[in-house]
Amino acid sequence: MIEDSPLESVRSNIAVEFESSSQAKIVYDSIILEFETAPDFRSSMTIELIESSIIINIDAEDSTSFRASVNSAIKWINLALEINNLTI
Repeated sequence: MIEDSPLESVRSNIAVEFESSSQAKIVYDSIILEFETAPDFRSSMTIELIESSIIINIDAEDSTSFRASVNSAIKWINLALEINNLTI
């Protein structure tokens, strides 16, 4: 952990809402493997599908690893949406 950081850990639940439950399911199915296989040296992430929302749970040792986890999750979601738009 970073010694100068005032944070002992960072935990957050992030809800991403979609237009429909079917769109949320498509994105969820597209990214679940990324969440299950992501390295977890300083943070861990889980993902849940609840109706038309994806809930991302992040538990990180410090703000840097938290930010990296958030960035990864956003990239995976955006990529899934872009690919889905190409196939429609």
